[in-house]
Amino acid sequence: MIVVSSPESLQILADKLRGVSGIGVDTESDSFHAYREKTCLIQISTADDDYVIDPIAVPDLSALRSVFASPTVCKVFHAAENDVAGLRRDFGFEVRSIFDTMAAARILGLPRFGLGDLLSEHYGVDSDKRLQRYEWGRRPLAKAALEYAAMDSHYLLPLSQILATRLEEVARLEEAQEEFQRLESATARERVFDPEGWWRIKGAYGLAPVERAILRELYIWRDGQASALDRPPFRVAPDAALLAVAGQQPQDLAALPQVSGLPESIARRHGSALIAAVARGLAAPPPQPRRTPRPDDAVLERYEALRRWRRLKAEERGVLPDVVISNAVLQAVAERQPRTLADLDALCLLGPWKLQTYGADLLVAGTAAAQPGPILSS
Repeated sequence: MIVVSSPESLQILADKLRGVSGIGVDTESDSFHAYREKTCLIQISTADDDYVIDPIAVPDLSALRSVFASPTVCKVFHAAENDVAGLRRDFGFEVRSIFDTMAAARILGLPRFGLGDLLSEHYGVDSDKRLQRYEWGRRPLAKAALEYAAMDSHYLLPLSQILATRLEEVARLEEAQEEFQRLESATARERVFDPEGWWRIKGAYGLAPVERAILRELYIWRDGQASALDRPPFRVAPDAALLAVAGQQPQDLAALPQVSGLPESIARRHGSALIAAVARGLAAPPPQPRRTPRPDDAVLERYEALRRWRRLKAEERGVLPDVVISNAVLQAVAERQPRTLADLDALCLLGPWKLQTYGADLLVAGTAAAQPGPILSS
């Protein structure tokens, strides 16, 4: 394992990678420990060596940009979407020529497709799950953590060769390549605070009106505190603590220790802020539930018909339903109701392989439920 923590060592690595045909890639982020996620490590493995790149020590990674964009250097990931999105967000990388071992395993219908499962099956390797939530933004990094990180990319190249061979044997390589190409456009969602997001807390709808008002104020306070401390909101106060305060409505510091379900450490650290949020909630008008417009009955009927078709197709293939077609595509087809393959193609929902393989069936399933009639091929 080679740690890359200087511009000079990064340039040496970049020059070396331009001459290889493939690399295994993984990343580690601090989403469990920071308010705004960032990529804290990039692991790259060649056939000969494992590298762990420290972007905190070397924030300018532009030397690697051409490697990730190269169509001649295959980048092998496991569950590429988050990695690709993070590399684009944090370093402006465009990632081309992807092979995703998880996507390949799912297309093959393997019952266990996690990286740990695949490594155990093919190489007898058991990963150390104790480090799954390691604080990757801390420095210095423990040697065991660096070794754990390097292990995640070490086997990706040979694993991809095994899976690629199996995909060819069952004539699924073209389908997989279409999925790999889709992953190239993965984009990270920008974190935007929704002050009404507290409705998504389990139990919020069961609260009394005044309790909802307090919960809303607590939720807004928590996010502001999390942003200031650069911590995930749940690390400032878990949802259960907010619900406890909202339900019991303490109005002075002396009442906080009596709040069942509120950890003493949170009461001690944030007591004044909690009492202030309760006061604001008591003075605020009770919030009204957000009403989501109910979908049209015909759209719902088409969507359910499409899901039934997909379930049967997935059972026939021995894969999970979303391997066949995603929920988002089914929803769009139900809403837009394309009548011809040309209509469906114009929606840009499917790649060429899926359009040819499933397009006609999608049209039949999506239109027969509500509007029976002839389906045209073009």
